[in-house]
Amino acid sequence: MDDATPVVRIEPWSDDDFELLRALNAPELTAHLGGPEPEAKLTERHRRYVALSADGSGAGRMYRVVLTDGGEPVGSIGFWEKSWRGGKVWETGWSVLPGFQGRGIATAATLAVVEEARAASEHRHLHAFPSVDNLPSNAVCRKAGFTLLGECDFEYPPGTPLRSNDWRLDLGDPESGGAEPDPRGDDRFVTGGRP
Repeated sequence: MDDATPVVRIEPWSDDDFELLRALNAPELTAHLGGPEPEAKLTERHRRYVALSADGSGAGRMYRVVLTDGGEPVGSIGFWEKSWRGGKVWETGWSVLPGFQGRGIATAATLAVVEEARAASEHRHLHAFPSVDNLPSNAVCRKAGFTLLGECDFEYPPGTPLRSNDWRLDLGDPESGGAEPDPRGDDRFVTGGRP
């Protein structure tokens, strides 16, 4: 990021964030996620986000992305637990309102959520799985320091095939809290959308 990048902060998702979620449910923002969700599914998603943010079980968190200057909410980001290739990892995903894209906001928010996931000290790795066709989200992963492990297949939403890139960031040993190199020395082997 450069000096022109807006400064953002992430704040825990709350009951008051439903209208932000509704705005993020736009066709242009969900094109790589199976399209907009109907109102009932959106309401269910909002409840999950609120519960995840209030839960102290260590299952992850959801956040609204807020511009530091002015406090305007401009997106969402989070991290949640995922079973992946025989292990448990954190997964992350984000969305930024169209009028605020292209300014480094998603990258700044991702860097902030990396620190939150690292502080949770539950899992060694944070993964992101953007569609191979979602060039902006893949660029965010690259800029935030993730390593591309390769392509993988998902069903998202269930029943809809989605070809994704598997990006991974080493958060460090959960026991020590510090980043360490992968002892295998090869990021091609992994032991481990929207929530």
